Amino acid sequence: MTTQVGALSHQAEIRSNIVVNSEFDVAYVVMNGLATVIACYGLFSNSPAVVIGAMIIAMLLGPISGVALGLVDRDNALLRKALGTLPGGVAVVFGTAFVLGAIHSEIPLTTEIHARTAPNLMDLMIALGGGAAGAFAMISPRLSVAFVGVAIATALVPPVSSSAICLARGEYSLASGAALLALTNIVAIQVASSAVMWLRGFRGNWPTTPVSELKRNLLSAVVLCALAVILAIHFREVIGTKVYETSVRATLAKAASSHAGAYLTDARVEKVSGRALIVAVYRTPTPFTPEEVDALEPQLPLMPGTTGLELRIRSVPITIASKAGYMFSSDRRVLGGHTIGLRAQDLHC
Repeated sequence: MTTQVGALSHQAEIRSNIVVNSEFDVAYVVMNGLATVIACYGLFSNSPAVVIGAMIIAMLLGPISGVALGLVDRDNALLRKALGTLPGGVAVVFGTAFVLGAIHSEIPLTTEIHARTAPNLMDLMIALGGGAAGAFAMISPRLSVAFVGVAIATALVPPVSSSAICLARGEYSLASGAALLALTNIVAIQVASSAVMWLRGFRGNWPTTPVSELKRNLLSAVVLCALAVILAIHFREVIGTKVYETSVRATLAKAASSHAGAYLTDARVEKVSGRALIVAVYRTPTPFTPEEVDALEPQLPLMPGTTGLELRIRSVPITIASKAGYMFSSDRRVLGGHTIGLRAQDLHC
């Protein structure tokens, strides 16, 4: 009996905390604003550590938990409050990041920003796992300290900030990608949290069934399924692109063996007007000729979804030296117009 009373008391305390964290108040606005400032400068400086700091102090997880509990517990008052607080917080983050993105428009988009502009199915699975872990940690006294770590995994402020920064630069495609990631995280965290709370008994004293709870969460489930389809398509495209790039690099690397001293250092593939543009960079003592490019181009595989391809080779000159002196240089002025003791294998140094 004592254990049951303690469990009910603990549930009441958790509900009270979620209600408080779903409030749209000064602390909520200030903390999300400060989290955005930290996140933006972490994104600008390409610093993952700073971005993680922003994730920890952000308060967007509070109203998401409020939505999850409101749906499971049939608490419409909490549901309405949380649904008002969440978009308000997102607006604070987006507005702050947009202003900072416009102020620092001279700073180029970094890897940390680009990493949040192309979501795929793996991001959805991460958000589902993080949301479930976050909800479980929240309602389990022994695991409550893990909530900070979960906050890192279920990041919300960085993708919203990335979307606003990209929009401020006029990068609409990148902005929409980051916004899609933010929406994916929000919906996935809410659905996973609702599932965990229902399984842990946060569903009032009325009889419920999985079917009835699914009906109440129907909108979230439909949005989640739609996101899963979209992200699965993106994931398939990413995998297809990686496979194609690997095939192209293998062909280009093989071509280096027939050009004395050439070494493939980089290969980039872009879609331009329905065609694949392949730019290969070789370090080589003698540049590739147009005839060699023309012979190599038909050997490259055609990129799916394109009507043709064009190969461009950038030849970067090299100089080979040993302790005895210069052995070879593409710049004949270095050697006075001749090589010194050069062997064929030396060209592959």
